Amino acid sequence: MGRATDRRGVLRIDLDAAGDGRGRIGRQDNLAVEEPLEIRVGAAGPGRRRPLAVTMRTPGDDLDLAIGFLLTEGLIRSAEDVHTAQLCAGAETPNTYNVVDVVLSPGVPEPVTDPSRNFYTTSSCGVCGKASIDSVRTRSQFAVRDDPLVVTAELLAGLPDRLRAAQRAFDRTGGLHAAGLFTPDGELVVLREDVGRHNAVDKVLGWATREGRLPLAGHVLLVSGRASFELTQKAWMAGVPLLAAVSAPSTLAVELAEEAGMTLVGFLRGPTMNVYAGAARIGE
Repeated sequence: MGRATDRRGVLRIDLDAAGDGRGRIGRQDNLAVEEPLEIRVGAAGPGRRRPLAVTMRTPGDDLDLAIGFLLTEGLIRSAEDVHTAQLCAGAETPNTYNVVDVVLSPGVPEPVTDPSRNFYTTSSCGVCGKASIDSVRTRSQFAVRDDPLVVTAELLAGLPDRLRAAQRAFDRTGGLHAAGLFTPDGELVVLREDVGRHNAVDKVLGWATREGRLPLAGHVLLVSGRASFELTQKAWMAGVPLLAAVSAPSTLAVELAEEAGMTLVGFLRGPTMNVYAGAARIGE
């Protein structure tokens, strides 16, 4: 869509160069775009789709983002549960297409909005307010505990560099998270970038859903930031047996990984890593 980045004028201050007159220079800088995306869901028919969620995201791969969100929230189970999904014009002028309209297939229950459950999301967190592990365990359709995936620590150590090398928008802005899906041999299957970690993951999992690849047995999901409870939840909902992050996990993320039988790796940086759950999947 060409809207992932934007150029803005900035004042560049360099204290080390202040002595030779180059300490303050006006220049153009590339920024990561952040815009709201409204996801509307319902049955077929005029006026049937109602707003379900608003997420702050980087434009691009919005249909995958919407499908991934519905999957990881347990509202759909596969691509067959979606009759159509399309970008719609919003209220802005000019149109920014910040609305995705999802028509559910016949027989798929429409989501019931609960005022106590906040579906507004930001680029820094997932669905705010959801903290119950039980609410996820009962809805996950994939059992990853018996997944026979085994990868070497050496292979895992090389994945962050492969992820980083494929981050084209990050090269321009330095302000985007990434999520990448890898095979057991370390091949990058798909990568998505976004200002929100959870959005990047939803875009990857939405792509996999639309491609008919669920469950993602035998795959590694790598995220460029930390491993939160919600990212672990999303991985489990798609049947991913191994989630790796370049930064720290949370306590709830570790607890959920242990409950699900997932492998959770954190601080994956260079030759070192911490394995917080499922260490049997990490070979020599």
